[in-house]
Amino acid sequence: MAEKPGEVMGYLAYGHPFLDGNGRTIMLIHAELARRAGISIDWAATDKVQYLAALTQELEEPGKGKLDAYLKPFIRKGLESNIADGIKAAPGLDGGNADTVAGETSNPMLQAQYEEQKAKRNGGRDLQ
Repeated sequence: MAEKPGEVMGYLAYGHPFLDGNGRTIMLIHAELARRAGISIDWAATDKVQYLAALTQELEEPGKGKLDAYLKPFIRKGLESNIADGIKAAPGLDGGNADTVAGETSNPMLQAQYEEQKAKRNGGRDLQ
């Protein structure tokens, strides 16, 4: 975790995509894992658009260090004093418009992107 926090976040996102508003929950789990590894991410200093772009690259090419490279400048040694406040301070993740991180989940374009990612994960098989 301390060496590859972006890769860990990528695996969490891969296992459960953020499209249904679970981004903060996944960030909380990630923050706890980071705390246990003796680090924290300064989410308040990150940029939502750049973070989501790096996360998307990580999802498309897992293990290539895309999200690790983005998060590297925001890694802090030691523990976050209040994990929840740190996540709330992240731009765009303050709880307002929780369903619009990537767009409205009812948006057909967003649904198509989700289905494309799901197909990639399933090797082209439909798991419905």
